[in-house]
Amino acid sequence: MENGVMMQYFEWYLDNKKHLWTTLKDDAKHLKDIGITAVWMPPAFKGIGGMNDVGYGVYDIYDLGEFYQQGTIRTKYGTKDEYLLAIQSLHHYAKANKYSSIRIAMQKKKIGGRKLPAYYPLSPWQSNFPEQA
Repeated sequence: MENGVMMQYFEWYLDNKKHLWTTLKDDAKHLKDIGITAVWMPPAFKGIGGMNDVGYGVYDIYDLGEFYQQGTIRTKYGTKDEYLLAIQSLHHYAKANKYSSIRIAMQKKKIGGRKLPAYYPLSPWQSNFPEQA
């Protein structure tokens, strides 16, 4: 059994003007060269704070920086395309180094979701009235 070295590739106070996914893509070979075998990546989906959210205030688990929501298209770390390229780059170097990327999935912490309106019309098959059931 071989021990690996994991690097946390983000920090809480990271500047939102930088595109972390692009930096990670460009840094993948260097990480392999210095012996990093796993990369811990921050949550990739849109947070309630848009570009300022570190990703733990989950707004939309399906928006990886692709849709205009919360005042921005990109997340704090970049766009969906940049994210996918970063993973692709890590996997490219993984073949030679047993490299893995660790992505956080915070699907149970959806504190940033929208509220439903107090009233919304029901369709006939969703009726709550016994006489119409």
